[in-house]
Amino acid sequence: MRAAAIHRVGSATRTSPGARALADDGCSRLCSMAARDAALIRVDTLWLAVEPLDMRAGTEVTLRRVVAVFGAARPHHAYLFANRRANRMKVLVHDGIGVWLAARRLNAGRFVWPRDVTGTLSLSCTQFDALVLGLPWQRVGEAGVITLL
Repeated sequence: MRAAAIHRVGSATRTSPGARALADDGCSRLCSMAARDAALIRVDTLWLAVEPLDMRAGTEVTLRRVVAVFGAARPHHAYLFANRRANRMKVLVHDGIGVWLAARRLNAGRFVWPRDVTGTLSLSCTQFDALVLGLPWQRVGEAGVITLL
């Protein structure tokens, strides 16, 4: 029964020494850690695939689709896919060492996804920000100004 005593809830051995310092320091330390970790995944180029992707696809299937559509998964490039209804999106990022796969779902509405274009499109960071929010990203210019009404 020694193991039960070591792992009791509230036991001193369950809390790591740095955990209390993190809790006492408040949000500022946690926010700086999150900002540092976010900088680890560098994305230089964003690519949008026009063909829909089955959202049940995992990392390997999505990576296979990236290679089929874009020719290769290049380091520090992000590849975006949506399902047929365009209410779900997956982003595969090659960080130079491995790949990351993230998913986003809109509770209402849909992502503005191109329908009549074939192949792939490159996006600016401003356009990507608008796309992820479900806004009409095609209307956002490089300077964040609406260029088409």
